[in-house]
Amino acid sequence: MPLQSFLVALLMLPSDTMQPQRDLRGLWLLLLTLFLLLFEASRAGRPMVSCPAACLCASNILSCSKQQLPSVPQALPSYTALLDLSHNNLSRLRAEWTPTRLTHLHTLLLSHNRLNFISSEAFSPVPSLRYLDLSSNQLHTLDESLFSELQVLEVLLLYNNRIAEVDRSAFEDMGQLQKLYLSQNQITRFPLELVKEGTAPSKLTLLDLSSNKLNMLPLPDLQKLPAWIKNGLYLHNNPLKCDCGLYQLFSHWQYRQLSSVTDFHEDLYCKDSKKLYSVFNLSFLNCNEYKEQATEAHLGDRLTIQCDTKQQGMTKVWVTPNNERVLSEVANGTASMSPEGNLVLHHVQVEDGGVYTCYATGEAFNETLSVEIRVHNFTLHGHHETLNTAYTTLVGCILSVVLVLIYLYLTPCRCWCRGGDKPSSHQGDSLSSSMLSTTPNHDPMAGGDKDDGFDRRVAFLEPAGPGQGQNGKLKPGNTLPVPDVTGKGQRRMSDPESVSSVFSDTPIVV
Repeated sequence: MPLQSFLVALLMLPSDTMQPQRDLRGLWLLLLTLFLLLFEASRAGRPMVSCPAACLCASNILSCSKQQLPSVPQALPSYTALLDLSHNNLSRLRAEWTPTRLTHLHTLLLSHNRLNFISSEAFSPVPSLRYLDLSSNQLHTLDESLFSELQVLEVLLLYNNRIAEVDRSAFEDMGQLQKLYLSQNQITRFPLELVKEGTAPSKLTLLDLSSNKLNMLPLPDLQKLPAWIKNGLYLHNNPLKCDCGLYQLFSHWQYRQLSSVTDFHEDLYCKDSKKLYSVFNLSFLNCNEYKEQATEAHLGDRLTIQCDTKQQGMTKVWVTPNNERVLSEVANGTASMSPEGNLVLHHVQVEDGGVYTCYATGEAFNETLSVEIRVHNFTLHGHHETLNTAYTTLVGCILSVVLVLIYLYLTPCRCWCRGGDKPSSHQGDSLSSSMLSTTPNHDPMAGGDKDDGFDRRVAFLEPAGPGQGQNGKLKPGNTLPVPDVTGKGQRRMSDPESVSSVFSDTPIVV
């Protein structure tokens, strides 16, 4: 400590010393004081950089706004925590825009400039940045890995630019990003990678895509998003194509009272044939009215129901249809609550059906959700077996009908077809009307003299006309063989008169 001892010695000089000595002592005091200040500043690690001439400095805040600056001032103190460069004439943000590494900088304001180019290495000198405002500039594209260096950034403002293309990897490695404003641009593709699980920033709660040129939305993917993401997904003032799926999507969001719909209800419209319609009034499409669907389950299923709240980190409590609180472990029933706050039903039974209620409490607000569970009184596997049995029965019935039709209409040929010989016509025993024969047509005298020689025939005779005294008359030239009782031949019965017809429904054995 020689400098401090020397300073003390100078102070202890006698008061009656000559005037030149007093002047010398004052000069030494001034020089030593300045030296000590420089020494302490260097030991604290703060280079003595004065406030830039075009800026106003207040402690660690530098305001260089509205100075018509064409470039960033080079002499920036390393301890700067907030840097305001808005409302200037900056056009490019290069990698070397600041020679000093600003490790303490957490807020950078660059809005209302003329920025049309940003280097992919421009944010390397500011690794601790948490708030970045690039709104109201002239950016056209967001290139690959443009913001990958900002791993702790929480808020990014890019609205009111000319952005038409967003690279799918532009926001990679931004694990702490919570709010992203992309409204009032020319974006035509919905950046699904920003909300889809696995690629989206895990803490993103607000994504503003309003006032762009979106005309199609990935509706199935948006329907699967948790409520805390949909609550901050703003899509109003886009020329969306009118569709019943779009109506169902926003009707569900309105039913859940999500802020993205309730705050901008009048600005949610769609376009059809160059006309604008409210997404909640698409009567010309005959869309089905929105109804909250019940969750369906089958006997023996394991069912997990999420308490889909509009805010993360809320404390959740489930209540059964019998107003019993669901515990973390399964007690007498089948319901339990997982550590994440989800309702879990083990081996679902019919009596487990009903409306379950989730009460969620948070710092900003409380929320109550109701979920209806409908249990079918059969197992899912058994249901398929029932379908298989019904199908088999139907096929069996069809086959039975086909077999009956084959039997009725495709009867095998009579004996003369199998024998190859047409029955002889010299007998003259054919009737002009319908006749059914049960025995082959042969000569009764060719055989023996016993009953084997009888020729049995069945004829169906039509009713005779009035005034006739017999069942019917045979046509001339036709004979009806009658067995001889004595076995000595046969006699022919004929009638010279014409016979009209024979009975068709009364069999006569002759």
